[in-house]
Amino acid sequence: MSSIDAGMPVHPVILSGGVGSRLWPLSRERYPKQFLDVAASGNTLVQQTVARLEGVAGLDSPMVVCNQEHRFLVAEQLRDNPLGAARILLEPVGRNTAPAVATAALQALRGAEDAVLAVFPADHLVGEPGALRAAITDAVAAARAGYLVTFGIVPTRPETGYGYIEAGEAVEGGPAHAVRRFVEKPDAATAEAYVGTGRFYWNSGMFVMRASRYLEELQRHAPAIVEACEAALADAEHDLDFIRLAEAAFARCPSDSIDYAVMEHTDAAVTLPLDAGWSDLGSWATLMEAGERDAEGNVLLGDVIAESSRNNYVRAESRLVATVGLEDHVVVETADSVLVAPRDQVHAVKQIVQRLQDGGRTEAVEHRQVHRPWGSYEGLVRAERFQVKRIVVNPGCRLSLQMHHHRAEHWVVVRGTARVTCGEEEFLLGEDQSTYIPLGTVHRLDNPGMIPLELVEVQSGSYLGEDDITRLEDVYGR
Repeated sequence: MSSIDAGMPVHPVILSGGVGSRLWPLSRERYPKQFLDVAASGNTLVQQTVARLEGVAGLDSPMVVCNQEHRFLVAEQLRDNPLGAARILLEPVGRNTAPAVATAALQALRGAEDAVLAVFPADHLVGEPGALRAAITDAVAAARAGYLVTFGIVPTRPETGYGYIEAGEAVEGGPAHAVRRFVEKPDAATAEAYVGTGRFYWNSGMFVMRASRYLEELQRHAPAIVEACEAALADAEHDLDFIRLAEAAFARCPSDSIDYAVMEHTDAAVTLPLDAGWSDLGSWATLMEAGERDAEGNVLLGDVIAESSRNNYVRAESRLVATVGLEDHVVVETADSVLVAPRDQVHAVKQIVQRLQDGGRTEAVEHRQVHRPWGSYEGLVRAERFQVKRIVVNPGCRLSLQMHHHRAEHWVVVRGTARVTCGEEEFLLGEDQSTYIPLGTVHRLDNPGMIPLELVEVQSGSYLGEDDITRLEDVYGR
């Protein structure tokens, strides 16, 4: 099992449905960790996930399964990926990994009856991509023989934060082993015993399998998932670059993981050992493990000064952060929030996020800089009856034709060229020029230039919420 037949397509399937709440305040509901460069590598996690597959023989263009809220982030970040234009399946509601992969399998089979799926979460880190590529080659060969392959990570420590796979006998003399059992996250003593046997591997959540074989096993063990996914794809709508699954059908789908729905029940499950510097980056503690430490054991990112401080993870996103005499802590600063926690208590970050959600606070949902399909905006100042924003419009992009019932707006161009529609007028503004949009006036802003358009917007009125927008025309289908 060592080569891939180029005539039999392999479809990379990227699962991008998570919100990454354990990495708050960096990760937010509308801009989660897979769209961030959390490891300071120069690329976001979803970009790394696709890029590390380049060079594997027989790969088709990637297929991404994500929720509707993130569709433009996926499209933008994978626009120029090395594997070709991404096909993006939009889930109207989250239903876990088993339905996500089922819809991808059904879509892949429309193009080739022998399609193989190589399934990867969008938010993992792999320090040695070459080792992963070699393992994929072996995994595809096993998948073509009818096995459902999961990668078992060779453990480097007795980790209590991961589930484990116990491996059995080798399959057909190859590197894959039959799966004896899956086990939940253990306590410390059990984890140490597992690692000591040499038979247990971390459960990575990465899979390789024939699409038809996966659906066959899913039909056997969870037929309601197959039925709902078939209906959702049959009635799906094609919207720009997206395949929008039918909401009513998909909402009826049971929510379940691949492990629970299929892998724990099938006799076709095998695990392929993988030693590739893998991490799921599931918490600040695991992110620190993956970081580069200084002589005092600190991982320092951004504008950070650490004095007499040891074994900390300190990240500054927008300003100087200084520590004195700090040990074994995580400090993460963003433009609107700061997290400070002992390293052994960072798991409680999810409780902070829950409290923010219960209080209706925006810090759980989005950053101060909010990304839109046309660019971004960032709140600078807010007070009673006025606020100031910095708006960036990407070249060739435009906002919706819209109006506001409760606010007027002043726009000042600071970089680039703006084309403004204001009522019946349309005109251009250059740098240092401005205009006024009266309350209730239909208007639009777009960037006809070759560089980003930047402007300062001053809003004034009785209500300044983002929901005070009546869209009359929108190229993004919002």
